[in-house]
This record gives sequence, C-alpha cells and structure tokens, in this order.
Amino acid sequence: MFKDAKKKFERTLVRWTYYFFTWFFSILPYRAIKAMTGVLLAVTYPILGRMRASAMSTLSIAFGKEKSQEELQKICRECFNNAGRGVIELGAFMAHPSLIKQSTSFEGNSRENLDAALKEGSGVIGISAHFGNFPLMLLYLAQMGYPTNAIIRPSRDEIVEKDFQAARSRLGLKTVHSYPRETCVAQSLKALRDKELLIVLMDQNTGSKSGVYVDFFGQKAGTPTGAIIFAMRTGAPLLPIFTLRNGETDTHTLVIEKHFYLEQKATDEETIQYNVQKLTNIIEGYIRKYPPEWGWMHRRWKSRPNSEATGEKVSVDVR
Repeated sequence: MFKDAKKKFERTLVRWTYYFFTWFFSILPYRAIKAMTGVLLAVTYPILGRMRASAMSTLSIAFGKEKSQEELQKICRECFNNAGRGVIELGAFMAHPSLIKQSTSFEGNSRENLDAALKEGSGVIGISAHFGNFPLMLLYLAQMGYPTNAIIRPSRDEIVEKDFQAARSRLGLKTVHSYPRETCVAQSLKALRDKELLIVLMDQNTGSKSGVYVDFFGQKAGTPTGAIIFAMRTGAPLLPIFTLRNGETDTHTLVIEKHFYLEQKATDEETIQYNVQKLTNIIEGYIRKYPPEWGWMHRRWKSRPNSEATGEKVSVDVR
C-alpha cells in the first residue's frame, strides 16, 4: 500500500511540475528561458546521482578500454547538459512554435535525400535514436510539411500523455504508440501504405521476445526488429536520420543519409538479424562520432541473450 501511495504521489508531483513549466514557458519570452537554462542545469545535475551512476556504467561498457575516466566523466556531464537543454528547448518551442523552424535546419543534401526517399512511393522508414534533441527533430519535420509519424512510448501518466499527444497533433506530428503491439503495427503499416514518413528509434533495450541480439559497442544488445519487419511487409526504404546540436547553441542540424533497401538473406530470420545489425552499426557510428549526443543513462545492455556468442532468433510474420 505504501509503495502504491508513493508511486501515486510521484506521478502527481511530475504532473504538476509539467503543468507549471508548460504555463511558465508560455508566458516568458524565449530569451528569458534561455538565460535561465545554465542555472537550471547547474542545480539539477548534482541531485541526479542514480542517473549519473547509470550513465557512467554504460559509458564504461562502451568506452572503458578506449577512454580515460576523466574523458568518460566529461562525456557524462555534456550528455546531461544536452538532455537538460533539450527538455527546456522542447517546452519553450512547443509554447512558441515559430521557434521550431528558426532553430533547426537541414544539413547539405539532407532534404534532397528525404524527398528522394519519399518519391519512391512506398512510404519511408526513418531510422534514428535517442540522440540529440530528437523530439524537436520530429516536430521540425512535421512543421516543414512532411507527413511525419513517430512510434512513441506513452507516458505512464495517462493524463499527461493525453496532453502530450494533443500538443504533438497541434504541431502536425502523428503519434503511433508503441503498445498495444497490434495497434502499433496496424498504424505503422497504414502510415507507410499512405506513403508517409515513419520514424523508428532503434537504440533501446529490448528482450528476445520482441527483438534480436546484435553487436553494439562490442556487446550483445537486445534490439527491436519492428523497422525491418515493416520494410519486409511494405517494401519501404530505410532512411538514417539524426539531429545534431550546434555546439553550445540552441540550434540544431538534421543529417539525413541516402535511403537504401533491405538486404535479403536465405530466411526471414537471417534477413532480420543482418539488417538490424546493419542499422545498429549506423547508430553506433553516430554515437562514436558525437558521444555527448546520446542518452547514456539508458541501460542498453540490461537484457542478456541465452548465448553470448550468437544472436537469438525471433519468430516473425511478414505477410
């Protein structure tokens, strides 16, 4: 009973904190919010001891043989600063939507790569990660007129989630909740068959029931297979898409690579295993190049395979 009461109190506290900052950001000009950011980050970082420990543990697994403890601590601090800035920016930009386009731009041929993928006519599966200010990336694509759907894990607080979804819809972003699974699959396939863009984040821990184990920083990591199964069902191309923060500023750049198609193997299981590894390699490449941009506080290797030597097979239906 005490545990339930504690959980209810925590969710209520988070809900009212969210309401307060939503109101607060709506009445302040962005320059005032920006001026407060450094203070908020400095106050918050010391009290996040458990999250910092988790981030350092993940960093040690990934880079422990390549970087010194001082380098890992620097990445950790920058990671939390980026995440904190991202949350503040997102709240401010959703309250002042005109700032979304002002703060974000396409790099080089990125927009041309996105347009070329959509012209294929089979919808597009955008492959990304919890990297940079990815929620802002989603809103920017929607604000730029692209029919953008994002698979999003709903908030545990149903009241707050309704608010989130209403805000995303108001800004043109279509939400596909990651569960119930059947609904997620149906909505995802519909988006692709409607020739729209579906963004899938592929960097979170997933057990063997809904994913496969592939190499990630030299360790077996449970990785979701949905993007590959959607591509097998629809023929949609895969499009790596990431967002980068421009130094210490509040501006961001979208990096979109050229699209490509699945590489077919002898069986469906082998096709999934191979292509999940290929996409994971792309994500790892971006993280290695820009380590402070990724969310190191996530326990990426929490699930473990039965065999450390090979990836586990997953039962699939690609009809």
